[in-house]
Amino acid sequence: MSNDFYIEDFLRQAVSVGASDAHICEGERPAIRVSGQIMRINLPPLTPEDMEFVIKTVSPSHLKDRITRFFDIDFSYEIPGCSRFRVNMSRQLGKTSMVIRAIPYYIKSFTDLGLPPSLEEFASFNNGLILVTGPTGSGKSTTIASLIDYINATTAKHIVTIEDPVEFIFSNKKSIVSQRQLLIDTPSFADGIKYALRQDPDVIFIGEIRDRETVEAALKAAETGHLVVSTIHTNDSVQTVGRIINLFKPEERHFVRSQIAATLRGTIAQKLIPTADGSARVPAAEILVVTPTVKDFINKDELDQVYELVKKGSFNNMTTMNMSIFKLYTDGIISQETALAYSDNRNELEQMMRGIYYGTGANKSASSSS
Repeated sequence: MSNDFYIEDFLRQAVSVGASDAHICEGERPAIRVSGQIMRINLPPLTPEDMEFVIKTVSPSHLKDRITRFFDIDFSYEIPGCSRFRVNMSRQLGKTSMVIRAIPYYIKSFTDLGLPPSLEEFASFNNGLILVTGPTGSGKSTTIASLIDYINATTAKHIVTIEDPVEFIFSNKKSIVSQRQLLIDTPSFADGIKYALRQDPDVIFIGEIRDRETVEAALKAAETGHLVVSTIHTNDSVQTVGRIINLFKPEERHFVRSQIAATLRGTIAQKLIPTADGSARVPAAEILVVTPTVKDFINKDELDQVYELVKKGSFNNMTTMNMSIFKLYTDGIISQETALAYSDNRNELEQMMRGIYYGTGANKSASSSS
């Protein structure tokens, strides 16, 4: 079979121009995403034979026989010396399609990523639950990798990760890191957590909270003296608490609410925002630290009060998404137009920009001194 499309060459070039994702689909020209923008590549549309060759090249050995029978599947792929990749293979209108995310070998620090140094405080907790939230492609995996690598480099612990698929690869530093992949090393997140508790862990990273079984297992691990870190698809830190509680039946919610109030240490909600010159994307992060007052509001189901507290909470290193976006704007990193486009509360941000926002000066001086 003659083949003109070589997936390895294509991915090497994608990585060399800083693409975060590559999109390939039968019958379409390949595309890449650079600095948040999709760009078509000047190559001919891919034939069924091209896609067949791609599947043979990138699919892992444990899936080779049955990969074409799956509708949706995630797996890892690596080009040694270039990058690791997370591959999502799906069907659209009966045609095979893949989205391939580049996972760099080098794990960046909080400072490299432009994240607040207060996240180091999250890494110092010995138990409880930390959640990183945000839409797909908002940098959750990268932030968690940075958090885990910070723990790995600074403390002597056993860190167990349960992922689907394994993304960043950690080498042991002061800690021991055991990485387990769904369907290869463990059948499900809930099972992975249950057995991880018998593996003398200090920190457990769960790739994603998708269902109530995973929540129950995560809360149990957090209650029994482990630090549990996970991701969930929500847009802000307060919404995250509500989303978890809503996975349960109404009669169970009071108990779950008290469990979350007791174990949640903090949440980080992220967005990636294009810089003013369009050359990169930078994270804006909303940070909720669970103080005794926040616990009280969660217990009483007064989540709206939590948001007001985050607004005033710069002394606890708390910050709202708007405060984070506003700082990127005042530092000249993002444009006013972009700042407003990415805000969930545009009116409030406009007020901050006009200097009406009463807390701005206080918050800026407090956050710069913390």
